[in-house]
Amino acid sequence: MPDFAFEAAALSRGARLVAGVDEAGRGPLAGPVTAAAVILDPCNIPPGLNDSKQLGARRREVLADWLMAHCDWSVAHVDVAEIDRLNIYHASHAAICRAVAGLRQRPCLVLVDGNRLPRDLSCPGEAIVKGDARCLTIAAASILAKVLRDRIMVDLAQQHPGYGWEMNAGYPTPAHKQALLDLGITPYHRRSFAPVHNILCKAALASD
Repeated sequence: MPDFAFEAAALSRGARLVAGVDEAGRGPLAGPVTAAAVILDPCNIPPGLNDSKQLGARRREVLADWLMAHCDWSVAHVDVAEIDRLNIYHASHAAICRAVAGLRQRPCLVLVDGNRLPRDLSCPGEAIVKGDARCLTIAAASILAKVLRDRIMVDLAQQHPGYGWEMNAGYPTPAHKQALLDLGITPYHRRSFAPVHNILCKAALASD
C-alpha cells in the first residue's frame, strides 16, 4: 500500500505544499491522455487510497468524488491531434505540466509517477518509480486521472458505438481492434499508433 513517507520527508525539509501527479491513457488506441494533480491535506486523508489499478471501478468513483470535494486538484487532457503531433511520451508530459499549472495553489514540490520529470514542469519535482503504488498523493492523482478519463470514454462511446470504449476505455482489446476493421477509424483514434496506422496504410495502398 502507498504511504505518506515521500510527502512527510518533503514537509520536514520545509515544503509547505506537496502535489502528486499521474497520468492515464498512454496505451489506448483512442481518446485523450489525461493527467491529474492533487494536493492532499495531511490531516484529512481518506482511508483506502491506493494505486487506481488496484481498486474496483466503484471504489475509484467514490474516492474520486471525495478528492474533488476536499482537495486542491486539477486535470488536463491532451487530445488525439496533439498526441499524434508530439508522440505519446511528450503528450503525457504536456498533460502533467498542464495539470500542475492548473492547481489553485503553487506546490513547493511535485511528486511525479515514473523515472523522468517533464522538462517544462513549472515547480521543483521528484520522479518516483512505481509512485502510484508507493506514494499516497500520486495514488490519489492516479485515481482522478483514471476516473475522469474513463468518463470521457463513456461519453465518446455514445457518439461512436461498437468499439466498446465504455468497457475498454480505448485500449487495444481484440474486440476494439476487430471493430477498427469492421467499422473504420473515428476522429478519436490515434493515427500514429501502429494498429490504426497500419489500417490507414492498407487503405491508402488499396486506393492507389
